[in-house]
Amino acid sequence: MSFLRNPEIRQSLTLYLAFSLVLAAAGLALDLVVGLFVFCICATFTALHFYFTYRRYQQIAGLSQISDRILHSDDTGSLIEYSEGELAILQSEISKLTVQLREQAEALRKDRGYLADSIADISHQIRTPLTSINILVSRFSNPEISAAQRSQQIKEIQMLLSRIDWLISALLKIAKLDAGTANLQNQTVNVSELIQRASAALAIPMELREQQLHMDMVGDETYAGDLLWSVEAFANILKNCMEHTPNGGEIHISALENAIFTEIQICDNGCGIDPQDLPHLFERFYKGKNASSQSVGIGLALARMIIANQNGTIKADNNPNGGAQFTVRFYKGIV
Repeated sequence: MSFLRNPEIRQSLTLYLAFSLVLAAAGLALDLVVGLFVFCICATFTALHFYFTYRRYQQIAGLSQISDRILHSDDTGSLIEYSEGELAILQSEISKLTVQLREQAEALRKDRGYLADSIADISHQIRTPLTSINILVSRFSNPEISAAQRSQQIKEIQMLLSRIDWLISALLKIAKLDAGTANLQNQTVNVSELIQRASAALAIPMELREQQLHMDMVGDETYAGDLLWSVEAFANILKNCMEHTPNGGEIHISALENAIFTEIQICDNGCGIDPQDLPHLFERFYKGKNASSQSVGIGLALARMIIANQNGTIKADNNPNGGAQFTVRFYKGIV
């Protein structure tokens, strides 16, 4: 029997038998009846003890087999229920462990699927401009190409390379935020300085579009965060507003600060956000119905991640007066 192969069982059985024989011998020394009675009592006690021990080992073996099936196969059955005692405690702890392992396994499966989808999206986003670059480069071998055409193609290549550079940079920043390796500072950020830096890169495109940027703030609004990372986030939000605002349009930025949070609101007078896009606007690689052909779908996702890592929230909605409206709040306490 496998039960008797256990060294602990063999040792205890040897001790019980030796102890019973000693007591029986002592009883026989007094009287034959006493000796037989003591031997029967010891034998009965030994048999009962090993019977219950055998049952307990069988229950442990059953618990072990079910746990093994759950951990190493697709068996999702539940563990044996024990009413009380140490086995009930053991069963409860193993149940918690198996639930945790199942949740982790499911999370890993989702992560693998998400990673595969992300790699496919990244590959597609990078392959598109690279294909265009290859086509443009192949045209340079045409001896009939004019200097003006050559200059125009060089500008297009530079634009495509800039797009690839921005895409890779944004993806690396997202990866850092995902891995928790981004070193975000916790310093006082002046909102006015933040907006000036974030809008500086868009000054020329907005001028070409004849768009106006209006700011409504006292100038001393602040919050605790990282200025450089915040500039990245708000530059992406402003870029989104600029791209969806018509020529000659306006973008309004307002700020307020109270004892609970600092709020920054960015509004445009563009076409607004399609109601079906609102729940997915901050998802990676999501492109709304009104997205431009150059849109990648990671700018707003990166902005949300940066803001969330600074104890902030961002909400997108449609302005009652028309256009999109982004509301960012940086809280002074844990939310």
